[in-house]
Amino acid sequence: MYAISYDSNKKYMYALKNECIFRQIATSIKTKDSDLDIWVSGSEDPAEWAPSNSYQTIKEVADVFTKKRVKCHKLAIIDRMDMDFMQDMNFNMEDFLNKCFAKRFGKAEEAAFVKGTGVEMPTGILHDTDGADVGVTADALTFDNVVALYFSAKPEYRTKGVWLMNDETARTLRTLKDKDSDYIWNHGYYHGQTCVYLQCNAINRKVIAFGDFSYYWIMNRMPISVRALTERYALNNQVGYLAHEYLDAKLIRSEAVKVLQLK
Repeated sequence: MYAISYDSNKKYMYALKNECIFRQIATSIKTKDSDLDIWVSGSEDPAEWAPSNSYQTIKEVADVFTKKRVKCHKLAIIDRMDMDFMQDMNFNMEDFLNKCFAKRFGKAEEAAFVKGTGVEMPTGILHDTDGADVGVTADALTFDNVVALYFSAKPEYRTKGVWLMNDETARTLRTLKDKDSDYIWNHGYYHGQTCVYLQCNAINRKVIAFGDFSYYWIMNRMPISVRALTERYALNNQVGYLAHEYLDAKLIRSEAVKVLQLK
């Protein structure tokens, strides 16, 4: 088992980011520690203007920190390839494996970043206790409830806010009409924010998430590691490639993202 080179990993991470949409809106961090604690500050008090010749009236604040435990989870797969295909003179093995693993790992990551349990996998944003706060609880998916979800987030999180939902929810919203039978949701966004569609089913009837997803941190432990399994599949005229990566991810500030939950 060996970690791929810096240049190859750079190409792989670029391909992975294209395959895993969540990586485009979250914060990605490199770290070598297998387990560590992240201390998150809960203080949001702003600074105040003070006289230039005095320190007596300067506002004092005390930060309150919350500890987030970050672990190391393994994501792995074996991809088998025919020798005849690999021996083609025009075949670029590196590019093919980069795209192949990026697609396979990207799908698994995206699902975990949304609905991961935190047990041997990352903690998803829809997790009941360590995920996003519930901003709106409603009986049905209506445009009024979508507006309420938007304003349930604090202004500082709305500035870089992104809508997150699956195709089924998006289809329901796009077919909502007013009294004149005109479509209410005319674009893929509301209030100018981008809308991201993921191929994940809602859990616990949490159908829409909105907020600043940069507070969802993805901790990458090491470059993807790959090993060729030449003997295991030799009788089938194939070569297997075992690949794995180590990472964890979680929302470090629950109020940064709000969800709409149906009863």
